[in-house]
Amino acid sequence: MEFKSNIPIYLQVIHDIKARIICGELPPGSKLPSSRELAVKYGINPNTAARIYNELEAAGISYTKRGIGTFINETPTLVDELKKEFLEDALTDFTERVSSLGYSKDDIVNLLVEFYSNN
Repeated sequence: MEFKSNIPIYLQVIHDIKARIICGELPPGSKLPSSRELAVKYGINPNTAARIYNELEAAGISYTKRGIGTFINETPTLVDELKKEFLEDALTDFTERVSSLGYSKDDIVNLLVEFYSNN
């Protein structure tokens, strides 16, 4: 994974893990690699890997069983919540970029309707 310089590494890895949960690569209940394995996989500092797991647990995305490992939370709505979060982020980014070109929210809605009716 190539990291963007303008976004903290730990946030980029968290985003990648969330994306892997959404696409089913990391299904609910699955075990995550150890902090050391995560650090090696992403080429990051072990302290950063530990922070990632702390953040995921604080967000309710994962949980830790002492001596066993860290697992993806099995909450039935987890994947839907992550999908909604990704969609809202994408729409916010899109709206900000298009608004900076001078389009109003109504213009954006009309452009999207037109775009999807033609494709």
